[in-house]
Amino acid sequence: MTLYEGRYVAPSDARFAIVAARFNHFVVDRLVEGALDGLHRHGVEAARVDLAKVPGAWELPLIVDRLARSQKYAAVIALGAVIRGSTPHFDYVAGQAASGAAAAMAASGVPVVFGVLTTDTIEQAVERAGTKAGNKGWEAALTAIEMVDLLAQLGDAKI
Repeated sequence: MTLYEGRYVAPSDARFAIVAARFNHFVVDRLVEGALDGLHRHGVEAARVDLAKVPGAWELPLIVDRLARSQKYAAVIALGAVIRGSTPHFDYVAGQAASGAAAAMAASGVPVVFGVLTTDTIEQAVERAGTKAGNKGWEAALTAIEMVDLLAQLGDAKI
């Protein structure tokens, strides 16, 4: 049996893009900090990371898709926070952000990591942006690195 499994080792020439929503910036800014820290601590220099900011989670898919299709990036990380309110708006925004990110990944063949928080409360979002529940931006960065390494392994394999 041959096992292919990504490691937290980014190729020295790999570039990463982060697309971050400005809406709920008090949470998303912490996610971006976590993602940048995770990339840096795993050997990705700041010069190999580009950050694009969009108004909100609804706008993430367009820019994620554009960056993934450019083939300039080994992975694209989508970050945002959609917090449930008293209307069904949450369901539309969160669902379309997720669907759009998945479609961008499928169309481009580039890993798109969905680091968009979908929470019921502001407190839950804050917890996932660097307090009790860790930092989901950091986790998204490590997922991106792992996927890039896994794809590199598969590209070198005789499958």
